[in-house]
Amino acid sequence: MSAIVKTLNHCTPDPIKVDGSHSLTIALAGNPNAGKTSLFNSLTGLRQKVANYPGVTVESKSGLWFLSPQLSAARVIDLPGLYSLDATSLDEEIARDILLGRATNIATPDVIVVAVDATNLVRNLYLASQLIDTGQRVVIALTMFDRVERSQLKIDAKKLSDALGVAVVPVVAKRRRGLEELSQAVLAAMIQPVSAIQSVELSKESDQATRHSKLIKRYAFIERIVSDAAEEGDHRRPNLSEKIDRVVTHRIFGPVILLLVMLLVFQTIFSWASLPMNLIDQVFSALADSVRTHLPAGILTDLLTDGVIAGVGGVLAFLPQILMLFFFISVLEDSGYMARAAFLTDRIMRAVGLHGKAFVPLLSSFACAVPGIMATRTIENPKDRIATIMIAPFMSCSARLPVYTLMIAAFFSGQKVLGVISVGALIILGMYLLGIAVAVVVAWIMKRTILKAPAPPFVMELPAYRMPSVGNVAHALFSRSTVFLKRAGTVILAISILLWALVAFPRARNVQPGNAADAASVQVQNSFAGRAGRLIEPAIRPLGFDWKIGIGLISSFAARETIISTLSIVYNVGDDSDTKSTSLVDALRNAKRADGSAVWTPLTGLSLMIFFLLACQCMSTVAIVRRETNSWRWPAFMVAYMLALAYVASFITYQGGHLLGFR
Repeated sequence: MSAIVKTLNHCTPDPIKVDGSHSLTIALAGNPNAGKTSLFNSLTGLRQKVANYPGVTVESKSGLWFLSPQLSAARVIDLPGLYSLDATSLDEEIARDILLGRATNIATPDVIVVAVDATNLVRNLYLASQLIDTGQRVVIALTMFDRVERSQLKIDAKKLSDALGVAVVPVVAKRRRGLEELSQAVLAAMIQPVSAIQSVELSKESDQATRHSKLIKRYAFIERIVSDAAEEGDHRRPNLSEKIDRVVTHRIFGPVILLLVMLLVFQTIFSWASLPMNLIDQVFSALADSVRTHLPAGILTDLLTDGVIAGVGGVLAFLPQILMLFFFISVLEDSGYMARAAFLTDRIMRAVGLHGKAFVPLLSSFACAVPGIMATRTIENPKDRIATIMIAPFMSCSARLPVYTLMIAAFFSGQKVLGVISVGALIILGMYLLGIAVAVVVAWIMKRTILKAPAPPFVMELPAYRMPSVGNVAHALFSRSTVFLKRAGTVILAISILLWALVAFPRARNVQPGNAADAASVQVQNSFAGRAGRLIEPAIRPLGFDWKIGIGLISSFAARETIISTLSIVYNVGDDSDTKSTSLVDALRNAKRADGSAVWTPLTGLSLMIFFLLACQCMSTVAIVRRETNSWRWPAFMVAYMLALAYVASFITYQGGHLLGFR
């Protein structure tokens, strides 16, 4: 190592320096599912940041890699996955341009590390061979090499290196095996001269026959060197992944297993999250009591307790459930099961005219519609892409989960089916499935009317099953929790303060002395927020909603989960310690109309869940649709048709429930 560093110090030409004035830039490239993310996480640890590439909404991940104690940290750019330099989508074009030094505002990589799945050499080496032909400094990392060692396949990395003319390093990222050797190979590559880039991109060939000839020739070369460097035992038997897939991807058993997995996830979330949720609720209640005890009564104390603490605390109480949801999604994705879920749902999506690539954006939308809509950049056909964007908000994102949970806790808690399965878990599963079903129907209509176009064929690779990486799951939880906490500390905090002010002003005057709860009701009803709620009450009354719920609906169009903080504020303003509910759940259960009837019933809660499932109540989503479509026409259309659909569905739910005798 020291010899390489000394040589690097003396021989490397500008602009590459090792004195800290210019750190090395390393691009991490590879096919999708080649183990690139695991390698990136192992190389950089927590020294990562996420942003967008300049001028576009495709996510950019970069981090610091300490190649040697003698050198400053290198900057590693984790590029979007691509199969070849013949890019067909925006994210692939971005990766290609960075790799070839054509990107603006992004430094040309000093070294390219190509993640190559050791269990699928022929396909993965296609991209690597293209990059080698460009004359760039290339190092190949043979990922998931532990699977090779457990199989009958034997790979001679030295033979591969000699045949390709670049360093080939076997690595097992999750165990940090081979990372030191990879660092040495990168440093050794730095002292190699860089030749002029050769234009070998198939996309630049004007003659289709010439392009086809080059593609056969390249694969023939790859197959030849792979056959020389790798050998497989005789009488190969199906591996474990293939045996599992016979059941998991079965036409009948596969969908049943998928439904059972989803049900198990929701059941576990409800079982495990109740304790930490109660603890968080108690902490914020104690904090509010402490503030009231140590500060004099007045508007500032009301702002802190009823605005900031009640608003933000009401949303943060649902953090455990959201983190558990992200945990299970990360585990299923890292294990390889999500690719099987895509395979199982591809038949349905193709039946309604959607591209198979739509699965990943729709799956991402279960966390948040914004990155899901951004992920549609991988879809080449503009009509297919817009169709996917238009239905992505139907996926039940994490912002809806607090609303579902609140309604279930208030009206369906403790109820079980067959004495084992929680009714709440079944309701959540039903909400997710209903969102998917509505999305399928809407997509079917759009693809046969305003967005009519045939769905192109979809080829998808099923990666081998693997044990989820603790590091990958931890990184996913850390990034998601950070995003949620930032949202709670910025958007939700600001909205909570604004809503408190709208509920607290103008101050009620000439209120007759009496019950504190009556005084609070008068204050809320005559406030700015109360007036807005009463203005829309005639329109929402057929859905089972009163003017207080109307206030929550108005606020939730900024961000769905703010209805929790809104209701916390509305049901707490002006209450004293004798009448104040111990929690928002109790407040909903005890809320009464003037005639003494209950404001909230199980049917009201179900109607509200249906409304939140189908309505587009997120300004961030609207903004990203505007940016992705470069027009206000599509976001306006999306908000209008989703709102109309939500109103009709909620109306049918509430009024139909009444006709059937439900309350």
